[in-house]
Parts: sequence; structure tokens; C-alpha cells
Amino acid sequence: MTLASEIASIEPSFARQSEGGAGKPFIERDRRVRSDYSCNYRNLWERHWWWRAREHYLRGWIERIHRQRRCERILDVGCGDGLFFDVLSQYGEVEGIEPDSSLLSESRWRPKIRNVPLDHGFDRFGQYDLVLMLDVLEHIESDEQALRQIKAAVRPGGSLLITVPALSWLWSAHDVANAHFRRYHASSLRLVLQRAGFEVKVLRYFFFWTVAPLVARRWLAPATPGSTEYSVSIPASTLNQSLIWLCRVEQALGRVIRWPLGTSLLAVARRPGTDFDEPRDADCANPETRGCSSAR
Repeated sequence: MTLASEIASIEPSFARQSEGGAGKPFIERDRRVRSDYSCNYRNLWERHWWWRAREHYLRGWIERIHRQRRCERILDVGCGDGLFFDVLSQYGEVEGIEPDSSLLSESRWRPKIRNVPLDHGFDRFGQYDLVLMLDVLEHIESDEQALRQIKAAVRPGGSLLITVPALSWLWSAHDVANAHFRRYHASSLRLVLQRAGFEVKVLRYFFFWTVAPLVARRWLAPATPGSTEYSVSIPASTLNQSLIWLCRVEQALGRVIRWPLGTSLLAVARRPGTDFDEPRDADCANPETRGCSSAR
């Protein structure tokens, strides 16, 4: 395994292939997860340090949102095989949308997952207290249009929880292979959410420690047009566990330190419509704290 491929596992994601085609909607419906990657995705989710660390971070935020407003109905957009449903179902009734049938199996959550395009019109399924888009928005060409449709599925006063890859200057072959349209900065994600009609309450970088390795990856594996070679493997057990704990330490420090950078970006946005007080950006440093100030 090359040094570049080792560093590639610092920020894994869906490895997608594009088959081309015309008349595309706001989401590239012809982009599908590579079959070899989709077969291994459950194993990566359950064991790879990046997914384990991200889930731990997300659970803190979901708990915070749920304490502020009960999440009776939850929608996971781009949910894959419902791998996050066991966690989400602890807070409310969970449903999902996954456009790529190759990611779906006959799991116990399959009846809760709709295999429809992501431009299907989410509001036809009712409205939700919490909608999640976890590393999905970067795959959408017209992100503002997508967010406007998502907004229709969020109840007034409800929340949208998003994660995206961060920092445009980290663009590399990884992003090309994963069919990303962009990487976000806090300012650009805030702007597109506001244009779509959301109130932005939280914007936080995370995976701060991975910035330096990804700068190295960009140097070792620069983006080239048409590049689709990409693979993700789970590191040796000791290294994998060490990286999980390194991320836990970063997340703990994040309760008192606002990281200025990170290879991922989290946002919590609210659909206006009630006087309900959602968590705000100053509270991001510690999902366990009470009270917060306005997002800046």
C-alpha cells in the first residue's frame, strides 16, 4: 500500500462512479456508489475509525437537539442501508431516503427506507422534527435548490443537521473519485443555508488534527480530471483504535477550544416558524452545556 493510499483513509467517503447522461436534476442521479465499495460500506461504518469518531460527535449534537425539542420524527437523507438508524431510533421514529439501490439490503430497517431520487419532493412524506444530511450535500450540484426542498420536509421550528467535507484548498483526487462538487468553508455553508431559508444556529469544524495529513494527501495525490481510483481500508486494530481515541480527545478539547479549521464541517440549522430556542454556535464547543449565543 502506498503512502498516498494510507493517507487517503484519513477522510473516507462514498466512492462513486459517474455514467454520464443528460437532463440531470439538481442531484446527479446517475452517480452511483461503486459496487466494490458499497459491499464493504457496512464494515467500514461499523469498524473504521473515521465513521466511529464521526458517529460519536454526531450523537452529542443529536442529544442536544433532542433535549431542546423532542425529535418525534426523524428523516435521514442519503441514509444508505440505515446504518445510523439504531442510534436515531433512540430519539424518535426514523425514516430514510436512499436513491442508490446497491446500498440497500433486506435489513430490519429496509421497510423504513424509500429508494427514490433525492429530488423526489420530501414534503410528500410529511414533516420531520429533525432531518439529517450526513456527507451528502457535496454530491449535489445545485445545493441551494436541494436545501429548499429539504426545508419543506422540516417542521417549523425543526432542525436540519448537516456534515460536509471542508476547506476548498484540500481538494484532491479523493474529491474527484467521490464525485464531489465542492468542499465547504463555514462562510459558504452558512450562506447557502440562509439563502435556502434556514436560520443557522451552529457551524463547527471538526477533525482538526487531520488537516495536516490531508495537505500531504493533496500533494501526493493531486486532483486530475477523470480520476476514479480510490480505495479505503481499515487500519490495523491498534492504529484504528488509537485514531478513534485521538478523535475523542479532540472532541473533548473542542468543549473549550473552537477549532479554526477541520477537514469536516457540521451545521445545525432551524426552519423558522416558532419561538423555540435552538442551540447556537457558541454552544458548539460543548453540546452538554446549557445556553448559547447567536451564530456568527
